[in-house]
Amino acid sequence: MKQQFSQILSTPKPFVKWAGGKRQLIPILNENLPETFGTYFEPFLGGGALLFHMLTERQSQKCSISDLNSDLVLSYTTIRDRVEDLITSLKNHEKNYQKDSKSYYYSIRESNPRSQIEKTSRLIFLNRTCFNGLYRVNSKGKFNVPLGKYSNPNIVNEDNLRSVSHILQSSKVSINCRDFEAVLRDAKKDDLVYFDPPYQPVSDTANFTSYTNKDFTYDDLSRLAELCMDLDSKGCRVLLSNSNSKEVADMFSAKPWKINKIQANRSINSNSKKRTGHYELLIRNY
Repeated sequence: MKQQFSQILSTPKPFVKWAGGKRQLIPILNENLPETFGTYFEPFLGGGALLFHMLTERQSQKCSISDLNSDLVLSYTTIRDRVEDLITSLKNHEKNYQKDSKSYYYSIRESNPRSQIEKTSRLIFLNRTCFNGLYRVNSKGKFNVPLGKYSNPNIVNEDNLRSVSHILQSSKVSINCRDFEAVLRDAKKDDLVYFDPPYQPVSDTANFTSYTNKDFTYDDLSRLAELCMDLDSKGCRVLLSNSNSKEVADMFSAKPWKINKIQANRSINSNSKKRTGHYELLIRNY
């Protein structure tokens, strides 16, 4: 029992690597949070770096998190409710992967498990072993990333999975699968809404929006900008991350928006030389 307790005390971190993940930007995001706020909403949850940081710093913080990717949302609830079963399943993947990584990887990529545990362990296994740790689905909703070149991928991070499970159980966190616009029904005056949507491409080749099989389009960005104004008029605090693109800057150029240009690395560019020297925008109304 003692060992279990020490594991729980490790700081929870994202359990999946997600395009546009925010771990490296936590210090900057933290500086840009309001001093006080009500419920914290995050409608594009992804890897949840800011969520885990916030729950570690503010243990009684009420949070409402959501994403449109149903497999990702299922993973959060599975880790919260059934972490030991999940760890057992991941250990099984690890054992089979070590025997014949290539054929096992592609057999799991082709598989379509039905159970909650197997669906979640498949997502985490593929995320840990695929090329660049990149979650991407094609137009039919099928995961289509090739095998990565790893000698010993960390498929079962038991300590972290237990820490994530513990903090999700012990905190006031509700988890939903829904479109980002649903936040307007729930957010009230002085609540904080953080949007980290799939970014607008800054060039024709930089388009990465395939988190779900519905691309995040320019129309979606317009919907998001309108939603931000609606939340502002309700008295909510709004914080938004996006690419340093003209479209985004133009949409948020008027009051009440303040735009900050911040430096960020891109960990998923296949060319490692192109991962640094990028800027992105941090936009807020407070």
